[in-house]
Amino acid sequence: MQRRQLLKAAAAPLALACMPAAVMAQSNWPKAKVITYTVPFAAGGTTDQLGRLIAQQLGPALGTSVIVENKAGAGGSVGSELASRTAPDGFTILGGTISSHAINVSLYPKLGYDPIKSFTPITLIGTNPLVLVVPANSPYKSLKDVLEASQKKSGGLSSASAGAGTSQHLALEMLAWKSGVKFTHVPYKGSGPAIQDVMGGQVDMMFDTTVVAAPHIQSGKLRALAVTSKQRIDSLKDVPTVAESGLKGLGDFEVTSWQAIFAPTNTPDAIVQRLHQEIAKILATPDMQGRLKTMGMEPSTLSTTQVAAFQKAEVSKWATVIKEANVKVDG
Repeated sequence: MQRRQLLKAAAAPLALACMPAAVMAQSNWPKAKVITYTVPFAAGGTTDQLGRLIAQQLGPALGTSVIVENKAGAGGSVGSELASRTAPDGFTILGGTISSHAINVSLYPKLGYDPIKSFTPITLIGTNPLVLVVPANSPYKSLKDVLEASQKKSGGLSSASAGAGTSQHLALEMLAWKSGVKFTHVPYKGSGPAIQDVMGGQVDMMFDTTVVAAPHIQSGKLRALAVTSKQRIDSLKDVPTVAESGLKGLGDFEVTSWQAIFAPTNTPDAIVQRLHQEIAKILATPDMQGRLKTMGMEPSTLSTTQVAAFQKAEVSKWATVIKEANVKVDG
């Protein structure tokens, strides 16, 4: 009898891994163990804001609790590496971004994880452009003003980012590359502290996602100079695109950030699909759709397979940009 009970206990994890998606959809996560939603950036940034919004509703949907843990550093690499080493059992998910899961692999020679091989995509939350902002009392009123001032200043104007290798950083590097103007990059451990220093005037400017920047633009603490999308966005209709500046070399300028959710590789497909379904329901609610639109994000409806293909294309795209622009970071 004891041997039979031991065999039954040993078979339980295997049974979960082999459980059909239909069965998983009808059952709850064990309530004795919470799900950790790792955010590889500091509190207050885009990934953190979205993670907390989703976690609040995902826990009840699964019959358990979801806690958000911030593990910031190296453009999302620190938290991503930690998440990649956790058990693939559905109890750890990661808020991945264009930085942690497309850009960093071409920037950091000793990255402790592979953005594709170490993770399984759960969902793409959405995409959004960046916006170039300066303090409200800044003398710069346009992108042209910024470029002219940076040319005249030794080392160029200072520009904050959520960390080396983030979309904010790469947008700056692309601007420098295409315009021929130098800037001084000031990396932080997330958008939250970075944008606070821009508002405080400690840093001249910053490219940031519309999710983080829009509230401060609307409150009058920041001035928006340009968005990095091909076309103007509804939430900032009066702000021109970088390409609209008409400045030499910037006619094809475009940077689109994105936010996704991943699980460690080898997480059972039944678990991945259940998470995908529940998060899709959350993102499809009128309230969440409204929040994303207000943030300047375009919600995604891609399947897990489509997200994987999208990510691979992004890795290739940014590898080319980093090589052409000769972007280097320490690490």
